[in-house]
Amino acid sequence: MDFRPIVTIPPVVAFFFLLYQPASASETTVVTEGWYVMGDSDTLAKAEEQVIRLAQRRAVEEAGLYIESTFHDIEKTSPSKSFQSSSLEIRTIAAAITKTEILESRRSLENNRPSFYVRIRAVVNLDNLHAAVRRWQSEERLAEHFRRLQSENAELKAQLHELRTSPTGVRTLTIEPLNHTNNREQARILVEKAILTHHLPLKLDLTSQAAALDPQSVDPLIVRGQTYLRLASATYSGKSKPSEYSEYIDSARMDFDRALLIDPKNTWAILGRGDVNTWLHRHIEAAHAFEQVLKLDPFFDLARYRLINLYTAEARKLVSLKQLSSALTLLQKCLPPQTPESWTPYQKEAYLLRSEIYKSLSLPTQAIDDLSTILRTDPTDRQALLARAALYQEVLQGRAAKNDLEHACMLGATAACEQLP
Repeated sequence: MDFRPIVTIPPVVAFFFLLYQPASASETTVVTEGWYVMGDSDTLAKAEEQVIRLAQRRAVEEAGLYIESTFHDIEKTSPSKSFQSSSLEIRTIAAAITKTEILESRRSLENNRPSFYVRIRAVVNLDNLHAAVRRWQSEERLAEHFRRLQSENAELKAQLHELRTSPTGVRTLTIEPLNHTNNREQARILVEKAILTHHLPLKLDLTSQAAALDPQSVDPLIVRGQTYLRLASATYSGKSKPSEYSEYIDSARMDFDRALLIDPKNTWAILGRGDVNTWLHRHIEAAHAFEQVLKLDPFFDLARYRLINLYTAEARKLVSLKQLSSALTLLQKCLPPQTPESWTPYQKEAYLLRSEIYKSLSLPTQAIDDLSTILRTDPTDRQALLARAALYQEVLQGRAAKNDLEHACMLGATAACEQLP
């Protein structure tokens, strides 16, 4: 799914004042107050939800733990309006809040925009937060490597050619005798270098050296496994035959399997196993791996994103086979109730597909609800506007249908313009 920011702006201004009250050994009560300035695309309900979420996030941070998170504010401009949406990088932050009590809430105007104020008392579970932060800190290097791999495309063609033309056979790696502590430190340094370099063959070389120096470390294996999968992806994107990239996938599988022998609960290694199974079209095994990651770490958003894509793709296949009930059951897994709205952009295809299923099952109200969920997050989605307009017409809500068609027409949807009087 493509969700690119066109203009990055900081429209949200928040100020926080915090008081502390002891609750229990594992919980802290924090009193927080904050403000949120409403964006063009915000509904009142969304703005009220956002100001509470801001206060909850700050309560978590001020409970004694710093969590690296940012707001992504995205503005899309149409001929006469701008539409703004915001999402938290850490979308599962509410899991750490065991209770939220609204002490005071009011609205005002700031520069002709509605401004929302809220004061809450939040109970934060410190045990959950400490465990999550420890995981984030220990896995940050692996996450950084993954992010770098996602953006390294410019020199891939030349690097692939270099790999293919390199001499085949067994390479001999000579390492000076060092004690175990020095070996481990040198391996760590090599992994750091591998993460920072954009040169994929060098990544493989550095991680191989690190794995030889510290055979009990999972980091070199995971970084190398990720690199192999990136090479497989680059080769596949060039419309190559499976035989040309299957070796990379098999090498990645061996690295992730070896990492799991060392640390069976390493979430990045389990994620890698899920990615390998996805490449091998073993979708049941892949889903099991991603679910296992989330069971170990509910904050692991990348695994949740993988599951959304996997379930949606499998549900689409079931729809093509006219197995609507099975497809609907599968989609419920990636569209659970109480999911934060910040996940909606990543669930968009699943919502669209479920709305189509509901329509086929003569359930227009449920279909309209799914499309409305998409439009609350992105009011500029022409596909959702057209689909909802058709459903409104079906249930004889002409005024609502006309509003959606006018909005879609304004956004450049010719099909909508043609239906207007």
